[in-house]
Amino acid sequence: MKVRPLTIDGAWELTPVQHGDARGLFAEAFKGDLLAEVIGHRFDLAQVNLSVSAAGVLRGVHFADVPPGQAKYVTCATGAILDVIVDIRVGSPTFGTYDTVLLDDVDRRAVYLSEGLGHAFCALADNSTVTYLCSTGYNPSGEHGINPVDPDLGIEWPTHARDGSPLEYELSEKDTAAPGLTEARESGLLPDHADVAAYLRGLAAE
Repeated sequence: MKVRPLTIDGAWELTPVQHGDARGLFAEAFKGDLLAEVIGHRFDLAQVNLSVSAAGVLRGVHFADVPPGQAKYVTCATGAILDVIVDIRVGSPTFGTYDTVLLDDVDRRAVYLSEGLGHAFCALADNSTVTYLCSTGYNPSGEHGINPVDPDLGIEWPTHARDGSPLEYELSEKDTAAPGLTEARESGLLPDHADVAAYLRGLAAE
């Protein structure tokens, strides 16, 4: 498995080696020992989520309070998505920036994003199936969102699907009503970079 750090500290792209023949293919989609080496601590799997999205569906930007936060290991088994990781840690050198990775059923890449980062994606094909390995379970009181089309974020969402057809974005009511980046920061909703770093050092010391 090949590992590439993204431009945001705490996020990586992981690309498996695929072994194929006339029967199909095989790949190691997740390696706990390798991931622990990369992130500096063991990844404790607490919950697995799955979503299926039509082309044009935007999900996110979602994040959780730190501690405990929620680290995610994200793959796309069927279809294709543009996965987006946003640095929402107040005080971070890259605060307000984002990076993207194409996750699809061709290269079968994954992304890992650590606690304190925001996550979103745009589905590029109908029935795009995304799996999230999560370090903590669902906690509605500690999970939040930022509107994915907020101009302060400035995310350049794709305009065309994988088949070349134009995309029409569809958001949930919750994501549509979510605050923008500036509003979320001013309200104290966003995680603090120093607090997140301290929490991650604690995980590494365990």
